[in-house]
Amino acid sequence: MKRRPLVGAPLSFGGLRLNPLKDAVLRQRHDRCATHGSITHNGGHGDRRLRPARRMLNRLWFGFFLTAAIAALARWLVGDDAGVFAAIVASLFDMAELSVKVMVLLFGTLTLWLGFLRIAEQAGVVDGLARLFGPLFERLMPGVPRGHPAIGLITLNFTANALGLDNAATPIGLRAMRELQTLNASQDTASNAQILFLVLNASSLTLLPVTVFMYRAQAGAHDPTLVFLPILLAHFAANLTGLLSVAVMQRLRLWDPVVLVWLGGGGLLLSAFLAFLFSLSAVALASLSSLLGNLVLFGVIVAFLCVGMWKRIPLFESFIDGAKQGFDVAKDLLPYLIAMLCAVGVLRASGALGYALDGVRWLAQHAGLDTRFVDALPTALVKPLSGSAARAMLIETMNHSGVDSFPALLAATIQGSTETTFYVIAVYFGAVGIRRVRHAVGCALLADLAGVLASIAVCYWFFG
Repeated sequence: MKRRPLVGAPLSFGGLRLNPLKDAVLRQRHDRCATHGSITHNGGHGDRRLRPARRMLNRLWFGFFLTAAIAALARWLVGDDAGVFAAIVASLFDMAELSVKVMVLLFGTLTLWLGFLRIAEQAGVVDGLARLFGPLFERLMPGVPRGHPAIGLITLNFTANALGLDNAATPIGLRAMRELQTLNASQDTASNAQILFLVLNASSLTLLPVTVFMYRAQAGAHDPTLVFLPILLAHFAANLTGLLSVAVMQRLRLWDPVVLVWLGGGGLLLSAFLAFLFSLSAVALASLSSLLGNLVLFGVIVAFLCVGMWKRIPLFESFIDGAKQGFDVAKDLLPYLIAMLCAVGVLRASGALGYALDGVRWLAQHAGLDTRFVDALPTALVKPLSGSAARAMLIETMNHSGVDSFPALLAATIQGSTETTFYVIAVYFGAVGIRRVRHAVGCALLADLAGVLASIAVCYWFFG
């Protein structure tokens, strides 16, 4: 008897049947094992390997409430502030209401974007990108033979991430990690190829941060794409740091002609672009970021439609098919959004978040630094642990400081240029039974740090 998926409708992407939610990936673990064979070495007990990701999120969520409770008791018993409990209860209802408001826009945005992506998939755009980038990854991962299925899956995974479709990319990434494990001489130690694949995933590969634009639009931003260029530059810093750190540890031959063409060409283009940006004023930079953000986003959509028309794809029917999947994805995200937003709201209402930020602000003041970046740090601090928590921090920062305030712009940039490092490590390595991760954690966290520092620097450059 064929098992039915537990959450949402499956998404066809590059010939693979995928479920669009990361959490559905965890819950449908046994379904995929039944379809594709076990991806662990312990006789089908792979679900146990994924429990660290669940435990991490459970502990983080409980930690928010526990910290809020301790801070509230301190304010009541030490500061004689009995009103703190009323503020906490009010924040629960306020955040629940805010979650529903966010979901109204989320329904439309995901439905729209997955509709266009369906056209791109049927027109062969994604498969074309996989063939284009294949030679590069063959050289960055010398232990993977030419033509091995892992190369195509890795490229599809990176392509989906670049288009901002991280929920669709996760199942592809798990399949790619399984294929890499077939080449691994050790069952519980990460190979060089697996580490590079994971670090590049954990350093954020999103070129079109559609969800960040969406949350800014919902919060009332006059131009939701204002942070496009800052995110692009900070995300490049994180990617480059991740790649170079792994290259040093694994002694990769970055001087290979194909690698030099890709990296050198990309570096030259970026250098020329940065030189152009340095010649502009802050006002002109903000205007250019807005123009490019809207132009790239609309240009991608038009390109999908043109290629689809050229390939004689039924555009309207394909869009409707993808849009239905987007609706299913959006409605299943509401419980998670409510859970994390309420936890963050309680943390701030209790005063715990304020105490922590005041401590960092005091250190920054004594170091002679501008302190406006401090209010965006909650997003940076929780992003390696949980994407939903970081998303909640971003929304709460926009709601508290103003959507176009410096802290909110910086938080949006950090959200778009960093990744949920520990979640990625727990899920990707746990899926194939890897226990010894070698230098993966260090390289991934170094890339995260580079993304945060670059976000701060770029936002001061763009927004003063």
